[in-house]
Parts: sequence; C-alpha cells; structure tokens
Amino acid sequence: MLKSKVGYSTNPNFYTMGLDTATQSTKDFSNIKLNFLFTSSNGDIKEIIRGVRSINDAPLIGCTSCGGLIVPDGVVSSPNGFAGMLSLNDPDMTIGVAIHEAGKDPRAIGRKVAIQAVENAKTTRAPAYFYMVASPKEEEEYLMGIQDVIGRVPVFGGSAADNDVSGNWKIICNDKVITDGVAVAFFYTDNEIATSFTGAYKETDNIGLITEVKNNRTLVSIDGVSALKKYAHWTNMSPSELLGRDLLVASINKPLGIKDPLGNLTVIRHPMFGDDMGTKTTTDDTITLGNKVVKGTAIIQLEATQDDLINATGNNLKDLNKKMYTEPGAYIFIHCGGRKLGIGDRIEEVHKQLLKESKGIPFITAFTFGEYGYDEHSANICGGLMLSFTAIGKN
Repeated sequence: MLKSKVGYSTNPNFYTMGLDTATQSTKDFSNIKLNFLFTSSNGDIKEIIRGVRSINDAPLIGCTSCGGLIVPDGVVSSPNGFAGMLSLNDPDMTIGVAIHEAGKDPRAIGRKVAIQAVENAKTTRAPAYFYMVASPKEEEEYLMGIQDVIGRVPVFGGSAADNDVSGNWKIICNDKVITDGVAVAFFYTDNEIATSFTGAYKETDNIGLITEVKNNRTLVSIDGVSALKKYAHWTNMSPSELLGRDLLVASINKPLGIKDPLGNLTVIRHPMFGDDMGTKTTTDDTITLGNKVVKGTAIIQLEATQDDLINATGNNLKDLNKKMYTEPGAYIFIHCGGRKLGIGDRIEEVHKQLLKESKGIPFITAFTFGEYGYDEHSANICGGLMLSFTAIGKN
C-alpha cells in the first residue's frame, strides 16, 4: 500500500533546509521509492540535496519552482529560498530515474534517458506511467525520444522554472543538478495512476490558420497576417503594447490554443515575446510561443478571468478524483507559473481549493514554465498555462 508525506522548509541555511524538509516527509518510512523535490531557483540546490540525502538516499527528482510551492499547510515561499518534498513509500513499487544534459539531438537524448531509466529500474519492461521534467526549450523532442523507447506510456510533469524567466531554472535528479536537459522517473506499479490535464480557458470566435512558422516556436503569420498584428486585433490591443515580455503578461488571460485531432483537449500555446528575440528593438511582428506549432493548423484565441484561473484548480482536482477507481494515496499538482502570476496575491484561494478537494491526502504543488499530460484518447503533449494534476492510488 502506498503512503506519502510532505515536508517543506524556508530555513536560511540550505543544508538545514534540505534536512528539515526530508525529516518531515520521510519520518517513520522504511520503503521510500521516490522523493519529488521542488526548490527555489535562488537557493544552493546542491546543499539542499545534501541535507535531504543525509536523511535518506531514495531516488530523487524535481526542479525549481516559480516563486513558491503549495502544500497542505499553505503557500510556501521566502525571499531566501524554499524547498518542498513529497515522499512515496510503497514496498511493491519500483522506480527508475535518469537525467541527461541537453545536446545537439534532443530526440536522441530522450531515447538515452529512457533506456537509462529502464536499466536503473533493473528491468527490461516499459513502465506503467512516467514523470518528465525538462528545461523550457525542447520538451516535445525529448518526449518523442522517450516514447521511441517505451511507447505511448502516459506522462505527467512540467518544465523547470525560475522567478523571472531569466533562465536560472534547474532540473534535479539524485545528486545531479543541471540547467538544460531532461530527467524522468519511470513508475513500475500496479497502483492506479491518473492525470487530469487542462487549461480550462474559454474559446472565443477568434480562430485562424497558421500560415508561417519559424524554428517550431516562432509564430510568424496567421491567415497571412503577421502574428502579432492578428493577435492585437483579436484582443483589441495595439502591437506596440505587446512587444518583448509585455506580451507574456498580457496574454496570461488571453492566450492561444490548438486542438488535438479528436477535439478532446485544447492545448495552450502561451505567447511569450512580441518578436523573435524577446526584446523591444525588432519590428517583425512575430510571436515567440512557449511550445511548438505547425503550419496549416488552426489556432484559437482563448480567454479566462482571474476567477476562472483560481476556480480551475478546484474543478480540475474534482475531475481527477472522478477518474480514480481507487482511493488516492498522493497527489502531484503541476501548475503553470504564468497562471500563478495571473492569480497574483489571491494564490491563497488556490490553496483553499486544493486543500478542500484533496480531503486530507498529501500533495505538493510546483509552479512550472511548461506542463505535460494527456486527456482521454489524446496523445501525450506539452503545453503552457496549464494544469497537470496527477493522483497515485493507495493500491
């Protein structure tokens, strides 16, 4: 039977921060199979890990989280840094973890990290489920490489984040900490695992055909019109208001989305920069997105209020619980850091919703710069401004 606990700390000494976090999350556990560790990007992560490892040496995986965490006790954040960990204790579960730094061929790296995770689990089989964390750049290619090895095994997870999109994010796996690359945890278990993956935005009537894309993530034109001008027209704004990172903030409540082929899932594409360089000095009117788009497919302008973003968290957890046939033993909530920015100082309302719907089951919430999952019969996919909520059953 699966048991789980959560620990957290904002101790100014990073070694003690890790030690205190692990002490709470692993107390009285003897069959720890995996620790999900999420930290601030402005802390000494290796010292935090050293503190955690002084308590137990079970497999460890996670990343830096944007601005804080949410655990049952509340929102965890501090200017000096923070750490939170969810520990899974189950004598019948096997976990294989692996990490690989970025390189010239991300799909090949995805294959390598998958093979290593299978080997580390001391098996030759595909897992039942897997968690992935990557830097916010080549997630789709890593995912394809992993699936080249194990097939379409369900995924959950999200991309590492920092506090200001400066690239200071980190990926964590065992004793290794990297800035750019991918890590996975493969679950070998008979326990039920389910994910509810959604953006929960409303669709508008603003729909266009993608007519030009550059380097997978730069949207050049929609319906033959420069992408930024089209988006500005849809949202009743001026292109000059949407240059550089101004677009990232303006689009939180009005992002773009694409539909999966079956129409079950609308995957969010977060407009990040109002040009192709992330500055205010270019004039090509392109939009740099957080994820890949493809020429010849439809793109939709979406919208959500601040209330919508908050209420989506409780509603998504309700939907997740409906998918479970067995009682959950742990929750991992991956919540977009951009959505957190849009929620602002009302983030405590998110905690209240998660606490109410989790009904006493331990959980940890990390704020990421990309989210991964699937819905019903859709394929595994990466998005932004989304919620990837996962439950692991007790049995």
